[in-house]
Amino acid sequence: MEMKKRISLELRNRTPAEVAELVVDNCRTSDGEVEGLTDDFKELEFLSMVNVGLTSLAKLPSLPKLRKLELSDNNISGHLETLSEKSPNLTYLNLSGNKIKELSNVEALQNLKNLKSLDLFNCEITTLEEYRESIFELLPQVTYLDGFDQEDNEAPDSEADADDDEGEDGAGPTGDYDDEDDEEEEEVSEGREVGLSYLMKEKIQDEEDDDDYAEEEDGKEKAGVKGEKRKRDAEDEGEDDEDDDDDDD
Repeated sequence: MEMKKRISLELRNRTPAEVAELVVDNCRTSDGEVEGLTDDFKELEFLSMVNVGLTSLAKLPSLPKLRKLELSDNNISGHLETLSEKSPNLTYLNLSGNKIKELSNVEALQNLKNLKSLDLFNCEITTLEEYRESIFELLPQVTYLDGFDQEDNEAPDSEADADDDEGEDGAGPTGDYDDEDDEEEEEVSEGREVGLSYLMKEKIQDEEDDDDYAEEEDGKEKAGVKGEKRKRDAEDEGEDDEDDDDDDD
């Protein structure tokens, strides 16, 4: 699909001035130049043109609010001065997978004073000796090169930062609070089940104890009866003996 047609579809009944993000990855330019973008996209903050066959940025329109630009997997070899002229407020630039070979190819980025993150991964320039040291020296405003700073600390993920910001606004803590509530409810529920089970066991035990006690009492009563019977039998036998003695007399 041609870039002009793709941009037209991405507008989705909006005017260019209403678009803050625009992604036209994997479409095609007819001559290696930016097509379909105009100065009317004055509110554009994020633009992604990955693998569209770009060889030049000469026709990039003025995009004063553009902060993030994705240009990976194209055929750009240099002439990046257009970026500082048309998008001076860029903070993130991805040129990975392009034809950047020499330090001179990126010298023009010195004028991007707000540039914090630059990606040149899979460009031939990365094979140069002391490549990272040279880029950080050439572009002192850059904090992250190919995703890492000079101390090899990884760049924070923008999506994760966004999630953290939402958490600070209240959405995050609320979600955590809900999870804690759920855990507490589960613990309470488990506690109730344990409590009920315990009480049931206690009740069963009490009933068993009562049964044992009743059997014991019955045993005692029966033993008492037997004892009394034996006593009476003994007494009866005694009386019989006395009667026999009297008869003998």
